[in-house]
Amino acid sequence: MNGAIDIVCNLFTEQEVRLGQTGIDDDFMTQVRMPEQMRRGVSIDNYLAKMDRAGIERSLLIAVRAGDLRVKGSFEIPYRRVYEVCRAHPDRFSGLAGVDPTRGMAGLRELEQAVREYGFVGAHLYPHWFELAPDHARYYPYYAKCCELDIPIMMQVGQNLIYQRDRRLPSVGRPITLDHVAIDFPELRLIGIHIGYPWTEEMISMAWKHENIFIGADAYAPKHWPAPLVHYMNTYGRGKVMFGTDWPVIDPERAAIEIETLGLRPESMRAVTRENALRVFKLTKRN
Repeated sequence: MNGAIDIVCNLFTEQEVRLGQTGIDDDFMTQVRMPEQMRRGVSIDNYLAKMDRAGIERSLLIAVRAGDLRVKGSFEIPYRRVYEVCRAHPDRFSGLAGVDPTRGMAGLRELEQAVREYGFVGAHLYPHWFELAPDHARYYPYYAKCCELDIPIMMQVGQNLIYQRDRRLPSVGRPITLDHVAIDFPELRLIGIHIGYPWTEEMISMAWKHENIFIGADAYAPKHWPAPLVHYMNTYGRGKVMFGTDWPVIDPERAAIEIETLGLRPESMRAVTRENALRVFKLTKRN
């Protein structure tokens, strides 16, 4: 893998761990077999070294907004924090603006600021943290704003695991719920991340049906990607799938090794790991 773009990456430094801005607890770290030495966080410099070894040119960093902050267990990573990291490493990171539908007009203004002033290249939504499916009306003003700003929005689809034992969230993001959104907003570039598992074939059907729906292949190590997804990205869905890690869930070095074992055609590998992200996020124009 060379010159790859990781479209789903979380800040996981000592600062985010210390401030409780990761959304995961020790049980989840054990579940995903996170090495003990990683659990206190990984510095930006060390993560850049990982990216280099994995052949990743750029990672899209999420300024996460995970739930209504008035509810215990919700958290956010401020837009400003992600902007500062991107500003320090403009050739390696770009920002994604988290969406919180409970913030109303203030949230819409902040999203516009993130794009126009901070140079963020897309939006990000965690439906399960708000317990509202992707086609809920409360998200529609944000979808409209993304159209106005000409940025894509990604969101977790499929099940969500138990990230924190003291707050269990419902799986509200069936891929089929993107259907109405794509119809109502044909200009909006929609990305269903986390491969839609366990409804991956449903996710594929949405990407096949709608030209403005794409799939983020992240959060699951490549060796565990379902065969229908590998076939799709290697054939008629070559232009509809984008590589990601969901770091720290998947280590980029592991992902780089495993994706090479999938037997992807060279043109499919280039599309999935780089070219589709350049096109969908318009990175060549913004960076």
